[in-house]
Amino acid sequence: MRSLRRGLTLGGTVAGLSLLPTPAHAHLVTTGLGPLYDGISHLFVSFEDFIPVVAIALLAGLNGPKAGRIALFVVPGAWLLGGMAGFAVGAPLPGTLTAASFLLLGGLTASDRRLPAAAVTLLAAALGLLHGWLNGAGIAEAGREALGLVGIVSAVFVVIALLAAFVVWLRPPWTRIAVRAVGSWIAAIGLLLLGWGLRGAS
Repeated sequence: MRSLRRGLTLGGTVAGLSLLPTPAHAHLVTTGLGPLYDGISHLFVSFEDFIPVVAIALLAGLNGPKAGRIALFVVPGAWLLGGMAGFAVGAPLPGTLTAASFLLLGGLTASDRRLPAAAVTLLAAALGLLHGWLNGAGIAEAGREALGLVGIVSAVFVVIALLAAFVVWLRPPWTRIAVRAVGSWIAAIGLLLLGWGLRGAS
Protein backbone atom coordinates (compact mmCIF):
# COMPACT_ATOMS: atom_id res chain seq x y z
CA MET A 1 0.00 0.00 0.00
CA ARG A 2 2.86 2.36 0.86
CA SER A 3 4.59 1.65 -2.47
CA LEU A 4 1.29 2.31 -4.27
CA ARG A 5 0.97 5.69 -2.54
CA ARG A 6 4.56 6.56 -3.46
CA GLY A 7 3.92 5.58 -7.07
CA LEU A 8 0.75 7.64 -7.25
CA THR A 9 2.45 10.63 -5.65
CA LEU A 10 5.34 10.40 -8.12
CA GLY A 11 2.92 10.11 -11.03
CA GLY A 12 0.96 13.15 -9.86
CA THR A 13 4.14 15.17 -9.43
CA VAL A 14 5.40 14.27 -12.90
CA ALA A 15 2.03 15.10 -14.44
CA GLY A 16 1.97 18.45 -12.64
CA LEU A 17 5.47 19.40 -13.72
CA SER A 18 4.74 18.44 -17.32
CA LEU A 19 1.82 20.86 -17.33
CA LEU A 20 3.71 23.95 -16.24
CA PRO A 21 4.90 25.11 -19.66
CA THR A 22 1.65 24.28 -21.43
CA PRO A 23 -0.09 27.36 -22.89
CA ALA A 24 -3.85 27.79 -22.73
CA HIS A 25 -4.31 27.79 -26.50
CA ALA A 26 -5.88 25.12 -28.67
CA HIS A 27 -3.54 24.07 -31.46
CA LEU A 28 -4.57 20.90 -33.25
CA VAL A 29 -1.93 18.34 -34.03
CA THR A 30 -1.77 17.06 -37.58
CA THR A 31 -2.33 13.32 -37.88
CA GLY A 32 -2.56 13.26 -41.66
CA LEU A 33 -5.98 11.61 -41.38
CA GLY A 34 -8.08 14.77 -41.64
CA PRO A 35 -9.54 17.36 -39.26
CA LEU A 36 -11.85 14.90 -37.47
CA TYR A 37 -8.97 12.69 -36.34
CA ASP A 38 -6.84 15.75 -35.62
CA GLY A 39 -9.55 16.82 -33.19
CA ILE A 40 -9.74 13.39 -31.55
CA SER A 41 -5.98 13.28 -31.02
CA HIS A 42 -5.96 16.89 -29.78
CA LEU A 43 -7.75 16.03 -26.54
CA PHE A 44 -5.22 13.37 -25.59
CA VAL A 45 -2.15 15.53 -26.18
CA SER A 46 -3.57 18.79 -24.75
CA PHE A 47 -3.46 18.32 -21.00
CA GLU A 48 -5.12 21.69 -20.38
CA ASP A 49 -8.25 20.17 -21.96
CA PHE A 50 -7.84 16.52 -21.03
CA ILE A 51 -7.35 16.88 -17.27
CA PRO A 52 -10.48 18.99 -16.63
CA VAL A 53 -12.47 16.39 -18.61
CA VAL A 54 -11.03 13.72 -16.33
CA ALA A 55 -11.92 15.86 -13.30
CA ILE A 56 -15.58 16.35 -14.30
CA ALA A 57 -15.87 12.62 -15.06
CA LEU A 58 -14.47 11.68 -11.64
CA LEU A 59 -16.66 14.24 -9.88
CA ALA A 60 -19.77 13.04 -11.70
CA GLY A 61 -18.92 9.41 -10.99
CA LEU A 62 -18.55 10.14 -7.26
CA ASN A 63 -22.02 11.70 -7.34
CA GLY A 64 -23.67 8.63 -8.84
CA PRO A 65 -25.16 7.41 -12.12
CA LYS A 66 -27.51 10.38 -12.61
CA ALA A 67 -24.66 12.88 -12.33
CA GLY A 68 -22.61 10.72 -14.68
CA ARG A 69 -25.35 10.84 -17.31
CA ILE A 70 -25.66 14.62 -16.91
CA ALA A 71 -21.93 15.14 -17.45
CA LEU A 72 -21.90 12.67 -20.34
CA PHE A 73 -24.33 14.73 -22.41
CA VAL A 74 -23.98 18.29 -21.07
CA VAL A 75 -20.19 18.61 -21.36
CA PRO A 76 -19.92 17.55 -25.04
CA GLY A 77 -23.00 19.58 -26.00
CA ALA A 78 -21.72 22.72 -24.30
CA TRP A 79 -18.23 22.08 -25.70
CA LEU A 80 -19.61 22.02 -29.23
CA LEU A 81 -21.65 25.21 -28.68
CA GLY A 82 -18.73 27.01 -27.07
CA GLY A 83 -16.41 25.79 -29.81
CA MET A 84 -18.66 27.09 -32.58
CA ALA A 85 -18.95 30.45 -30.81
CA GLY A 86 -15.19 30.66 -30.27
CA PHE A 87 -14.57 29.70 -33.90
CA ALA A 88 -16.97 32.39 -35.12
CA VAL A 89 -15.70 35.16 -32.83
CA GLY A 90 -12.07 34.05 -32.65
CA ALA A 91 -11.30 35.96 -29.45
CA PRO A 92 -9.02 34.11 -27.00
CA LEU A 93 -9.78 33.99 -23.29
CA PRO A 94 -7.37 34.49 -20.36
CA GLY A 95 -5.31 31.39 -19.59
CA THR A 96 -6.11 31.75 -15.89
CA LEU A 97 -9.62 30.46 -16.63
CA THR A 98 -8.14 27.07 -17.51
CA ALA A 99 -6.34 27.01 -14.17
CA ALA A 100 -9.62 27.90 -12.47
CA SER A 101 -11.30 24.84 -14.00
CA PHE A 102 -8.49 22.65 -12.62
CA LEU A 103 -8.83 24.20 -9.17
CA LEU A 104 -12.61 24.10 -8.95
CA LEU A 105 -13.23 20.62 -10.34
CA GLY A 106 -10.18 19.10 -8.66
CA GLY A 107 -11.12 20.66 -5.32
CA LEU A 108 -14.71 19.45 -5.49
CA THR A 109 -13.53 15.95 -6.39
CA ALA A 110 -11.05 15.94 -3.51
CA SER A 111 -13.71 17.09 -1.04
CA ASP A 112 -16.16 14.37 -2.22
CA ARG A 113 -19.15 16.66 -1.67
CA ARG A 114 -22.55 15.38 -2.77
CA LEU A 115 -23.78 17.86 -5.34
CA PRO A 116 -27.36 18.39 -6.54
CA ALA A 117 -28.09 17.64 -10.18
CA ALA A 118 -28.40 21.37 -10.94
CA ALA A 119 -24.86 22.01 -9.65
CA VAL A 120 -23.43 19.16 -11.73
CA THR A 121 -25.26 20.52 -14.79
CA LEU A 122 -23.91 24.04 -14.19
CA LEU A 123 -20.33 22.80 -13.73
CA ALA A 124 -20.55 20.57 -16.81
CA ALA A 125 -21.96 23.38 -18.94
CA ALA A 126 -19.37 25.90 -17.73
CA LEU A 127 -16.52 23.47 -18.43
CA GLY A 128 -17.79 22.66 -21.90
CA LEU A 129 -18.42 26.27 -22.88
CA LEU A 130 -15.04 27.49 -21.59
CA HIS A 131 -12.86 24.82 -23.13
CA GLY A 132 -14.97 24.65 -26.27
CA TRP A 133 -14.49 28.40 -26.77
CA LEU A 134 -10.74 28.04 -26.28
CA ASN A 135 -10.62 25.20 -28.82
CA GLY A 136 -12.78 27.03 -31.35
CA ALA A 137 -10.77 30.24 -31.07
CA GLY A 138 -7.52 28.29 -31.39
CA ILE A 139 -8.75 26.43 -34.47
CA ALA A 140 -9.84 29.71 -36.10
CA GLU A 141 -6.52 31.35 -35.25
CA ALA A 142 -4.63 28.45 -36.83
CA GLY A 143 -6.81 28.58 -39.94
CA ARG A 144 -7.97 24.98 -39.49
CA GLU A 145 -11.34 23.42 -40.29
CA ALA A 146 -14.12 23.61 -37.71
CA LEU A 147 -14.72 19.87 -38.21
CA GLY A 148 -11.91 19.38 -35.73
CA LEU A 149 -14.38 20.40 -33.01
CA VAL A 150 -16.49 17.33 -33.77
CA GLY A 151 -13.44 15.14 -33.19
CA ILE A 152 -12.67 16.85 -29.89
CA VAL A 153 -16.28 16.55 -28.70
CA SER A 154 -16.38 12.87 -29.67
CA ALA A 155 -13.25 12.19 -27.64
CA VAL A 156 -14.68 14.12 -24.68
CA PHE A 157 -17.84 11.97 -24.80
CA VAL A 158 -15.85 8.73 -24.77
CA VAL A 159 -13.54 9.80 -21.93
CA ILE A 160 -16.43 10.90 -19.70
CA ALA A 161 -18.44 7.76 -20.48
CA LEU A 162 -15.58 5.44 -19.54
CA LEU A 163 -14.29 7.28 -16.46
CA ALA A 164 -17.63 8.22 -14.92
CA ALA A 165 -18.94 4.67 -15.36
CA PHE A 166 -15.75 3.27 -13.82
CA VAL A 167 -16.02 5.51 -10.75
CA VAL A 168 -19.72 4.67 -10.30
CA TRP A 169 -18.78 0.99 -10.43
CA LEU A 170 -16.17 1.31 -7.65
CA ARG A 171 -17.33 -0.11 -4.32
CA PRO A 172 -14.49 -0.50 -1.74
CA PRO A 173 -14.07 2.65 0.39
CA TRP A 174 -10.37 2.97 -0.41
CA THR A 175 -11.19 3.38 -4.10
CA ARG A 176 -13.13 6.58 -3.39
CA ILE A 177 -10.12 7.82 -1.44
CA ALA A 178 -7.93 7.11 -4.48
CA VAL A 179 -10.32 9.09 -6.71
CA ARG A 180 -10.29 11.96 -4.22
CA ALA A 181 -6.47 11.88 -4.20
CA VAL A 182 -6.49 12.29 -7.98
CA GLY A 183 -8.82 15.27 -7.50
CA SER A 184 -6.40 16.85 -5.05
CA TRP A 185 -3.56 16.47 -7.56
CA ILE A 186 -5.67 18.12 -10.24
CA ALA A 187 -6.39 21.03 -7.88
CA ALA A 188 -2.68 21.30 -7.06
CA ILE A 189 -1.83 21.36 -10.78
CA GLY A 190 -4.40 24.14 -11.20
CA LEU A 191 -2.71 26.12 -8.46
CA LEU A 192 0.65 25.70 -10.19
CA LEU A 193 -0.83 26.75 -13.53
CA LEU A 194 -2.48 29.78 -11.94
CA GLY A 195 0.80 30.86 -10.36
CA TRP A 196 2.63 30.29 -13.64
CA GLY A 197 0.05 32.32 -15.55
CA LEU A 198 0.09 35.20 -13.10
CA ARG A 199 3.89 35.19 -13.11
CA GLY A 200 3.92 35.38 -16.90
CA ALA A 201 1.39 38.22 -16.89
CA SER A 202 3.39 40.33 -14.44
